[in-house]
Amino acid sequence: MAGGFENEEAMKLFEKCPLCGGEVVEKEVEKLLKGDGNTAIVKVKAEVCHHCGERLYSPDVIAKFEDIRKRLKDGKIENFVEIGKSYQAA
Repeated sequence: MAGGFENEEAMKLFEKCPLCGGEVVEKEVEKLLKGDGNTAIVKVKAEVCHHCGERLYSPDVIAKFEDIRKRLKDGKIENFVEIGKSYQAA
């Protein structure tokens, strides 16, 4: 059992990229999420096209993004780890 799955191919949402038809492979990626001036970086698994780079996310990952964006917008960041500060040039 490679990676903890009996059949990793069965776990794929897409066999080919819906945009270009290229091969997709599962990778861990970083996604930048914003909400009301706040920003969070989250590491998630995505299927990434080798040809065009399109990232394809599972419904569970998309729901996680929506939850994080709402928490950022509402200022509910108590469980987030501060890693620095961002500034906007005038």
